[in-house]
Amino acid sequence: MPLTSERVLEALRTVRDPDLGKDLVTLGMVKRHDVEGPKVLITVELTTPACPMKDRIRNDIEQAVKDAARETAHQVDSIEVEFTADVRRPNEKTQDGDSPLPGVRQIIAVGAGKGGVGKSTIATNLAVGLARHGARVGLLDGDIYGPSLPTMLGLEDVQVVAHGSMLLPFEVHGIKAMSIGKLVEPDKALIWRGPMAHGAFKQLALQTEWDELDYLIVDLPPGTGDVPLTLAQLLPLTGAVVVCTPQQVAQDDARRAVRMFESLGVEILGIIENMSYFVGDDGKEYDLFGRGGAELLAKTMDLHYLGGIPITQNLRINSDRGTPIANWDDPELAVALDAMVTQTASRISVVSIQGKFQMPTISVS
Repeated sequence: MPLTSERVLEALRTVRDPDLGKDLVTLGMVKRHDVEGPKVLITVELTTPACPMKDRIRNDIEQAVKDAARETAHQVDSIEVEFTADVRRPNEKTQDGDSPLPGVRQIIAVGAGKGGVGKSTIATNLAVGLARHGARVGLLDGDIYGPSLPTMLGLEDVQVVAHGSMLLPFEVHGIKAMSIGKLVEPDKALIWRGPMAHGAFKQLALQTEWDELDYLIVDLPPGTGDVPLTLAQLLPLTGAVVVCTPQQVAQDDARRAVRMFESLGVEILGIIENMSYFVGDDGKEYDLFGRGGAELLAKTMDLHYLGGIPITQNLRINSDRGTPIANWDDPELAVALDAMVTQTASRISVVSIQGKFQMPTISVS
């Protein structure tokens, strides 16, 4: 059986960048993997021309190809490894190409350094809030490890519909949505290795018929793992919103999330403080977690503060019931949510004017 270029590519999945800790294929560094008879030609694009691990990477590539050739009984006389370098960050490279979602004007990532800060709550209400102002909005549940949107959007009894190889998004609460949670058993543990996570997220993003959208909000899993990297390599992001609760431990993790997005070449739109304060039945405000911590973090990191969302019983009830639109029936909560939405839309406008992105036309009421 001959050694094919596809088999070479699979072999290169076993070669990791020593500094980044991920394989060359997932990192998008393999630019050529051709087999010409007994000769194998490989081109790898490094992040810096002065990579100190170049020799180690070359040796690992040669060994991986030799192993693959041995398994296929293919005679390989020479393995030529060429290194090039592109110092741009992943999303900067992605923005230079054609978008795989040409009908989507703005793609916004919503991330957090840790779980439990209400990232999915913010993503859901940001999407619904933008739609209330007249925009065409999609919401992609990119948290492939613990999808929350089926509950928050009330999708439990809604069936997935496919059109050929494409998934039709759910149209609820004025938005379009898609979640991995609707494609697996509700109580199934989602265990993904790196390449599996990459493939699952790519399928969700690209095999959903989003059509024309002003905004696509992407709810990311917490932390700094494979999915944000996949997103930065796959779609031209306008920017990212980082969600944080007020306490110091949450600020520390949010800071890491900011640095992750910056390292990927993604503009930071700003920081949102969730669970900012609690209003009791007596009307008194209680700063349970130290209100203002996220705003202070934004100030110290020279970032924009996009608003604070209070802890309210209605927000919890409406999230559990899958009725986010009802959050605007609570006057105080509605004010906080609309402030967050308009601040975020304003930042997107500024970033769009500075860059090459198209701005949607929405009416703010």
